[in-house]
This record gives sequence, structure tokens and C-alpha cells, in this order.
Amino acid sequence: MLVTDVVVVGSGIAGLFVATRCARAGLNTIVVTKKKLADSSTNWAQGGIAAAMERQDLQAHIDDTIDAGCGLSDPEIVEMVVRESAERIHDLISSGVEFDTDNDGFDLVMEGGHSSRRILHSKDATGAEIERALIEEARQSTNLELLEAHMAVDLILKDKTADNKEIAGIWVLTPKGKVRTIRARAVIIATGGAGHIYRQTTNPSVATGDGIAMAHRAGALVRDLEFVQFHPTALALMGERPFLITEALRGHGAVLMNNENLKDWNSNGGNPSEYSFMLKYDSRGSLATRDIVARAADQEMKRTGDNCVWLVTSHLDSRDLKERFPTIQARLSKHGLELGEQALPVAPAAHYLVGGISVDKNGLAQQYQSDSNTIQYPGLYAIGEVACTGLHGANRLASNSLLEAVVFSNRCAEHVVANLNPKFDSELPEWRADGLLDLVEHSPLRSDRIALQSTMTDDVGLVKRNARLLRAQRRLDFLREEVDRIWRGSLPTREVIELRNMVHVSRLVTAAAIARKVNVGLHHNLDFD
Repeated sequence: MLVTDVVVVGSGIAGLFVATRCARAGLNTIVVTKKKLADSSTNWAQGGIAAAMERQDLQAHIDDTIDAGCGLSDPEIVEMVVRESAERIHDLISSGVEFDTDNDGFDLVMEGGHSSRRILHSKDATGAEIERALIEEARQSTNLELLEAHMAVDLILKDKTADNKEIAGIWVLTPKGKVRTIRARAVIIATGGAGHIYRQTTNPSVATGDGIAMAHRAGALVRDLEFVQFHPTALALMGERPFLITEALRGHGAVLMNNENLKDWNSNGGNPSEYSFMLKYDSRGSLATRDIVARAADQEMKRTGDNCVWLVTSHLDSRDLKERFPTIQARLSKHGLELGEQALPVAPAAHYLVGGISVDKNGLAQQYQSDSNTIQYPGLYAIGEVACTGLHGANRLASNSLLEAVVFSNRCAEHVVANLNPKFDSELPEWRADGLLDLVEHSPLRSDRIALQSTMTDDVGLVKRNARLLRAQRRLDFLREEVDRIWRGSLPTREVIELRNMVHVSRLVTAAAIARKVNVGLHHNLDFD
């Protein structure tokens, strides 16, 4: 058994930032990540990080965030995050992050839903630059142990039968297939989202909802899981995994069109934005918020029968685009496409889970009491995409996710250091102490995973209906029984742990979608139109 002060599960911006701060404060800290440190959604983030770097932009950033969230954001949380943004940007710079600059300072760019240029970036690989700097800082930190290829299995409670639960540690699956116990005074979940519950996602393979599932099984409160953000512009090529085309490209002037729009513009010329189907849906056109753009693209594809819409850049300077967006151009080059030349085929893909583990302003999780009141969950924290902080409301504003992660990671570290649970010496239970020798290898689970993804995509996707939601609920209940049967009788593997978590989170998302009776933000049920 390992014994430590703090376990951080996940190695994106949230996990690494909080881990290095806890270690710096003298706490023995372990980072558990199921693949390599760089295998995170942060590393895939292209566009940038939103921040009001000047005082005169503070209120506008607050207003833009609340407007994008359709009024469901927590105003106090929004103001807190925006007002702390500049200081956290300087923290990242101190950690070695290099943002692009121009003659006036930071090279700030525009993205959909923002009323001004406030997105800091590093070309079109901002997440990779942040991840590079934080990994380097983590590897050089004292008091910090990095356990790669270790997968979190479940949380350990001091007393799982108690009304008021407290964290005692975590079980993890080692690379050799053994389950190891880690005793900890605090566990910080930073596992990211759950994009892989859908067929098409921009997320890395690690995004299977592990943190939400673990926390919910341990009695933590979750909320707002009906709000799943689909990015409107993922590269749509037959047989290829969806590749994110950053919102910053539209901020730079790229325009969305359908086949009819493109044909008319090619024939008549003029301002391409005046031809975009987006003007039917929002006066901001291609720079509307993601919920509006994604649904509009989906509706146009269903109306025309096409499998994509087009992102047009041929009216922009090709050399400038390739310098600003080298990551995108590198991917396009593999398919014979060039920025500033051909129109790019794009379609919506699952991108970000707005809901998650319910937390307070310091990332401390909450739990239900027996009388249905909510109280704090001592020792359990959640930060980053896995958490629901109240910042995003019903729809996340572009590039606010990295900002939320770094603001809450800093606050979380400070709270952990000041409120660490006292050490305890009682014995912790071994994982599945009874019947462990009777477990066998499970059969392939690929068909079960495909069935789950098909159900979520077809019935609990971008646009929903009551009957399809209820059908999804029935199918997921059946799948849960099947997976539970496999889980109880099989040796643990990453494959079965992930599927178990994906089923759990899918059922939560579906239940939340059924419970939401009003269309708002990312939640759209055609029966409520």
C-alpha cells in the first residue's frame, strides 16, 4: 500500500497545476494518469485561453460568459473566475508557458460569443504548449510522484455506510494488471470529460467519464449533465477520427456555408459571410456561440442530406493562415487540403461536458445527506472538465475551459493545503478481498462499447425527443446489467473499467436530459419546441 497526502487523478492543465502547487507547499503528492502525462484534452486544445487582461474588459468578459450560459451561470463564480484570470495567466507564464505576442503585448484573438479580442494563444496548439510547460515543471518538482499507465478504479471511503462520507484513498490498476491501494488525505479528480460515450468526438481516448462515475458511485453529487457541448467544426472525412478545427479560425474570418451557399458565392462573389446559412439562425453568423452554430449545422445537414457543411477560407490570405494555424495545416496536408484554398468539410462532434461533479468555489465536492440536503465532501475535490462549478451555465463560452481549470486548480491547492484531513491509521479494505481468486479474463467488449455509443449518438445527441430518450434509458439499463455481470466476475482491465464508467455516465446524462423540461443552451428537445 502507498501512503501519501494528496492523490491527483488526471494530468491535464487542472491536474498538473494543482499537483505542482500541492507539492510546492510540502505535501506528498501522487499524480495517477491512465496513459502518458500528455494524453489529456488539454494537450489537444487548439484555440487558447480566455482572459480579461485589462480592467476595462472585466465586465464584458463577465457578460459574455453569462450570455453564452443562457443565464444559468452562477454570477458570483463568473465574476470570481474572470477577476482572477490575469493573475493565473501570469502563473502559467511563470511555469514556462509561452503565449504569442505582437507589438502591443499579447496577440489576442477573437472567438465565437466573445465581444472583444481576449484569447491568448500559442499558434493553434495552446493546450500542447501549456501541457509541455506543466509536465516539465512536474518532472522537476520535489514531493511529487508521477504514476503513468495507472488507472483509477474506485474511491476508498473511511466508512462507506456512513451518512456523511469521507475520503480515505483510491484503488488504482497498475500496468501489470494488479489493483493497488493508495491511502490519501485528499483525492483531487481531474480526469476530464466523457466524449467517447458518443461515436464522433474531438476528445482523446482517455475521455471516458471515469472521474464522474467514480465520484458518483462514492456518493458525490453531480449536476447539469444534460449540457453536452458539440463542437460545430470538426473535420469530417470518411474513415478519419474527427479533428477539431479551432473556433479561432472563424474568429479570423472563416465562414460556414452549405453546398447551396458555396455554389452561389462561387458564382456571384462578394462578401462570403453574407452567403452563410448561419445568418438564418443568428445575426452573428459564423461567430455565434457553439450551441447555436452546432444545431444550425446539424439542421442544415439533415435538411440537405449532406454529411457535412463547409468552412470557407479561400477569401483569406493562405500564407497568413498557415503561419497562424500550423497544427491544422499539418493535418489538412495529409488529405491534400490547404487553408486559404479548398473549403473544409466539417460537422459537429462531441467536445465538452459542461456538467459534472458539483463543487464549491474551491473545487470541494458535495454530497447528499439522508434528508436530501447537500453538504461538503471532506477530502474529495474535482477540477477541470470533470467538475461543474457554475461558470458555464447551459453552454460554455469558447476558451473559458482552460481558464476555469487554472483558476480552480489554484484555489483547490490553497484549500487542500489549509484544510487537509488529519492523518488516520485505521486499516483500509483491500479491493475485492472476497472471491478475487475466482475472477477470470473477460471476453472482448468492443460490441458493447459500440452499442453504447450508438445509443447515445442516435438518442441522446445534439437534438433529442422524449421517446428516444426513454428508449435510450431502457437500452442503457440492459447494458448496465450486462456490464455489471462482466465486472463482478472478471479480472480488471482498462477496457472493462472504462466501459463500466461509460455506461454509468451515459445513464446519468440520459436521466438529466429526461428531467430537463425546457430547452436552454446545449439541451434541445424537439418535443419542447
